[in-house]
Amino acid sequence: MEKPSKETDLEILRHSTSHVMAEAVKKTFPGVKLAIGPAIETGFYYDFDMPHRITEDDLKKIEDQMKDIIKRNEKFERKEVDRAKAIKMMEDAGETYKVELLKDIPDKKVSFYMNGDFTDLCRGPHIRSSGEIKSFKLLKVAGAYWRGDEKNQMLQRIYGTAFPTEKELKNYLLFLEEAEKRDHRKLGSELDLFNIFHEEAGAGLVYYYPKGAVLKEVIEDFLRKEHRKRGYETVSIPHIAKVDLWKTSGHTEYYHENMYFLKVDTQEYVLKPMNCVGHILIFKRKKRSYRDLPIRYFELGTVYRHEKSGVLHGLLRVRGFTQDDAHIFCTREGLQEEIMKVIDFVDDMMKVFGFEYEANLSTRPESFAGTAESWEHATDALTRALKAKGKKFVIDEGAGVFYGPKIDIKLRDAIGRLWQGPTIQVDFNNPERFDLTYTGDDGKEHRPVMIHRVVLGSLERFIGALIEHYVGAFPLWLAPVQVKVLPIADRHNEQSCKLKDLLIEKEIRADIDLRREKIGHKIREAELEKVPYMVVIGDKEVSSNALSVRSKKKGDLGTLSTDSFIALLAEEIKRKSSG
Repeated sequence: MEKPSKETDLEILRHSTSHVMAEAVKKTFPGVKLAIGPAIETGFYYDFDMPHRITEDDLKKIEDQMKDIIKRNEKFERKEVDRAKAIKMMEDAGETYKVELLKDIPDKKVSFYMNGDFTDLCRGPHIRSSGEIKSFKLLKVAGAYWRGDEKNQMLQRIYGTAFPTEKELKNYLLFLEEAEKRDHRKLGSELDLFNIFHEEAGAGLVYYYPKGAVLKEVIEDFLRKEHRKRGYETVSIPHIAKVDLWKTSGHTEYYHENMYFLKVDTQEYVLKPMNCVGHILIFKRKKRSYRDLPIRYFELGTVYRHEKSGVLHGLLRVRGFTQDDAHIFCTREGLQEEIMKVIDFVDDMMKVFGFEYEANLSTRPESFAGTAESWEHATDALTRALKAKGKKFVIDEGAGVFYGPKIDIKLRDAIGRLWQGPTIQVDFNNPERFDLTYTGDDGKEHRPVMIHRVVLGSLERFIGALIEHYVGAFPLWLAPVQVKVLPIADRHNEQSCKLKDLLIEKEIRADIDLRREKIGHKIREAELEKVPYMVVIGDKEVSSNALSVRSKKKGDLGTLSTDSFIALLAEEIKRKSSG
């Protein structure tokens, strides 16, 4: 038997620790009902139905109980049971969630694992005994709907983690502290950028405040300019369309649960989950020749996905978001070249925004549209393009979308975390479904190939990643407020306002603090707002018509003339430095 990898060993350790935690919870709080408790990438969790609300103090009690279980070195023992008998066992124990799970299992026999006097429905495997658990920590409590459905019972989810050594655990806890400092939800509120939950409007819908809207606008303006340079044409489509379009594309068959449907008069419409079908209609409006191709349509298109409440997470998982979406219509012969151009585009974007990245090649899923032959051709084109560009990549088996394989780009942030970013998808399916054609140099009709691609991805998710990458201290060209003017006293307000107006005239985003506060307080406030530059105006500056400049990155820059300061800003903005 092949020895499990270290990753598998760690997963088994964490899964076993989740069982020990469940046993400890049952001992500490009688009457608890168990739901599920899997290992996850960063540790484990277990969901519980219980009248008692778990607090931070309770986590310490549970940890102490877990330590006792570990000391007892309880063996993990597997037992197979007939499913019907297992259902009766769980019914007698009052474990209603386990009963529901058992009824969904088609196998005649199921397995349970026992450690001490604790028994749980589980496929396993597990470590040999609880004594093998050396380093663990319970991290937090959160709410979680049973099976992720907001119509179901709200459960309490306890998250934890476990590592083979105390050193690894300590390093991970330090990492979590750093990640917490960077949490975009917390920084978004502190920096007054956005809100992702207004009770009147509903969850998962982003409201950008003025500063957040400026950040988004700067990114969008940059994207428009970069797309024009690369031969893309801008298009714009409505937010709804008749359901028939989505039936033709296959979305109603393969993507139905993520879509919003609505009635308009007697017709059924869809709130668009993607922009592709609209771009297809624009392509199809007239006859095309091979001389016209490639055609590249670009849109900053807002789309809507039906996400369950349990998976919504800040800007990273929302129900309405904007994509830097483009669709390229090209010949089969030109497919690889177009993919390579998109890879170059992605490279440029990642350098500008200061991200390194990894690439995955996602292949055909079990449920797919089109033919196996077209999937092979598409996958081969993506593979050859990656290799031609010298890109290392990992095969992600079965992770393609229903209409084609794709390259998934994962951004690596300042503390090493990976974020979903650009994608490049090849689609032979929709040109067939919508009967797209062009006239070849042989005078015959041919099918174009369609590339779906984003070079940043969801702008909401990208902005969330950007906030965490820079801890909200954006490079000058992205900063919502680039300069804060700070008059020392009321008599300095007039000159300070003139400077602010001049900076705005020069297209520099400037703000002013006219409050009757001490200058030290104003400086601290501007630092907390993470403004790249501050200008202090006092008697000396007014009399000399100079500026006292302070940089967030470099500290006190001394006295500069207005022209020198503006030139300094203009050069830094032009460089788009991310450092």
